[in-house]
Amino acid sequence: MHGARAGGEMMGKPIFYALAAALAWITPVVAGAAPAPTQPADAVPRRFVSDHRLQVGGHEIRYRAVVEEHFLADPGGQRTASVFTTSYERTDLPRGTVRPVMFVFNGGPGSASLWLQMGLVGPKRIAFGDPVKPETVPPFAVVDNDDTPLDVADIVLIDPPGTGFSKILPAGKPKDYYGADADAAATVKVIEDWVRGHGRWNAPKYLLSESYGTVRAALVARLLAGGPMETGRMDGVTLNGVILLGQALDMRDKGDLAYQTALPTMAATACYFGRVQAECTPAGQAEAARALAAGDYGRALYAGSALPDAERSAVAARLSTLIGLPRGAIEGADLRISPGAFSHMLLADRGEQLGLYDGRFTLPLKASGGDPVADDPAMGQYVPGFVASFNGYERGELGVTIDSDYQAIGFRDVNAHWDYGSGPGVPAAHDFADDLAIAMRRNPQLRLMVGCGYYDLMTTLGSAEYTIAHAGIPLAATRFHYYPAGHMSYLGDAPRRALAADLRAFVTAAPAAR
Repeated sequence: MHGARAGGEMMGKPIFYALAAALAWITPVVAGAAPAPTQPADAVPRRFVSDHRLQVGGHEIRYRAVVEEHFLADPGGQRTASVFTTSYERTDLPRGTVRPVMFVFNGGPGSASLWLQMGLVGPKRIAFGDPVKPETVPPFAVVDNDDTPLDVADIVLIDPPGTGFSKILPAGKPKDYYGADADAAATVKVIEDWVRGHGRWNAPKYLLSESYGTVRAALVARLLAGGPMETGRMDGVTLNGVILLGQALDMRDKGDLAYQTALPTMAATACYFGRVQAECTPAGQAEAARALAAGDYGRALYAGSALPDAERSAVAARLSTLIGLPRGAIEGADLRISPGAFSHMLLADRGEQLGLYDGRFTLPLKASGGDPVADDPAMGQYVPGFVASFNGYERGELGVTIDSDYQAIGFRDVNAHWDYGSGPGVPAAHDFADDLAIAMRRNPQLRLMVGCGYYDLMTTLGSAEYTIAHAGIPLAATRFHYYPAGHMSYLGDAPRRALAADLRAFVTAAPAAR
């Protein structure tokens, strides 16, 4: 945890990561919770199949939706977890057509995949009247999603154990699934089970991940091909591409570097609210912030208390023109303004707080309950629509009749006990970008797409750029894209359409050897 001078909150951490500390008090209560009861050991996996039509790009496509259960077992063959996937496969193409498959998951850890499903890739999506002032009470509008990449790739959404309808079974234990390595190994098994069951061994394969899901993607990419030190087998499964949205690969405390990498996002957000020069653009402000962060600002932070007062004042003045805060406030914070502090300060004169998950969202500064998610202006406002619309769609149009709640995010049972490699609930001490670099070395044709929201104050674009550039990941095989949105870089018509177009281009591009 970084003791920021202006805010005191965690810096550069992934979505929901701070909750491990915030929820530590409930560990004795839930750590011994028994896995949910389930079906008999010889039960047939549940499967819900339906056929549909959709207009995409002016053309009608036909597709099959399959919500199906996959059982995971221990080495002795005992079932230890039940994992559900939701897949969409086109049914109107000639037999034998080789078609890409995109495996999709969100993050948390402890989050189900409904966000990417109802926001970007599914055949149906939620439609808010105003994406940054969304409806917060029902009824919510669900419409056909003509931005789904289903026209160019089949889609498989994965809900890890403890999320969605997926559960740990009585023979399993939380430690078997609630950790970075265990979770990745389980995801590999689910992917292989789906590929085997659907006969898609020779299909081009992609991972689409968001937030903590980018950690999962890096580990899965490393594990999929197998090896004596990996899965103990030679699985021979490789990926054509990995897509990271709101990347959270390096969760270590970065000290002053976290202030430097956050600067472009704060600058873009200040531009959005008109708190800097009138002719600014988010891209232009971010670029100016990159230059300052790599130059005088970085040198000023390095100097610490040895920085002369005149230079401190000059750097504070330049920061003020970029992030829209008074020079005095910046000097008072010793030049160190965190995203959390920025979210409280930028519109304080209007009595408003910005969302960390999406800086475009605001709520009143007063009367906050202090919950890191429920009181976040972005998460607090868009979550109700996603949850309600997904439940209605899955149980209605897809015909799912599972008699249990769909777990959107498991904060207490999953997130608070996640093992990043040093034990349950212990903060991560590893840069998972290293795992992605290993995967890309092993597979010279693996390509990487990184999507960043200009207004994502939780996993900033500067953090993404720095992490990828310092991990040994081949930059020639990497493409960055930027969207006028936040952590969920598809909220809003313009960002969603731009991201969907970039996804299509990425999936349909020919592989290029390095």
